[in-house]
Amino acid sequence: MEKMDLMALLRGNSYPGRGIVIGKSADGGSAVIAYFIMGRSENSRNRIFVETEDGIRTEAYDPSKVTDPSLIIYHPVRELENLTIVTNGDQTDTICDVMDCGGEFEEALRTRTFEPDGPNWTPRISGLVTWYHCRKDFEMQMSILKSADGNGDYVQRQFFDYPGLPAGEGRFLHTYKCDGNPIPSFEGEPERVALEGDIDAFAARLWESLNADNKVSLFVRYIDLATGEADTRIINKHC
Repeated sequence: MEKMDLMALLRGNSYPGRGIVIGKSADGGSAVIAYFIMGRSENSRNRIFVETEDGIRTEAYDPSKVTDPSLIIYHPVRELENLTIVTNGDQTDTICDVMDCGGEFEEALRTRTFEPDGPNWTPRISGLVTWYHCRKDFEMQMSILKSADGNGDYVQRQFFDYPGLPAGEGRFLHTYKCDGNPIPSFEGEPERVALEGDIDAFAARLWESLNADNKVSLFVRYIDLATGEADTRIINKHC
């Protein structure tokens, strides 16, 4: 698979929806995790990211304008010991609960399906980073739960396992292939992308590459592979 320019991919797509990037920094010293949300409706755009004790959650910027919180308010990122879970919905909690009891990433997601928002049937995308202190490295898994060719009666569950990545490389998974009505779901394997720069440079370039009208919030975290310490940046369109 060709390694692509992440920023060019974003600049060329006005509506990838919600996206997860996981990979290794260019210097090889950090695991890189990014999650962004976009929105076309006032309800979807009325959000910000806020930090929590074990990750982040979405919150209404203006509570008086919320029309339906069911699919827009959730915990996109949660931590559990040496695990970092990132998703585009409340399946974050499902994964966390199952793995906290000794279960597996795939096991948790086999209990879930795509979002009940026909005719779009928005996919549920998820990622897991497992950091190993003894190896000073990490493994990652990604998943997408999507409707079968837009048919809301059938689910396709796809899982991707990456036991190791070279420095400066990541995988990019997003909910939608592009804008549309209904919006077409992502297809294929998570895209192979190049990762460059320190956390501030990477976050700034990623945010600038998202469509100005549709971008809402961005989370970026670099986890030091030698120490496990995390450095986080959050950018909200509504400050």
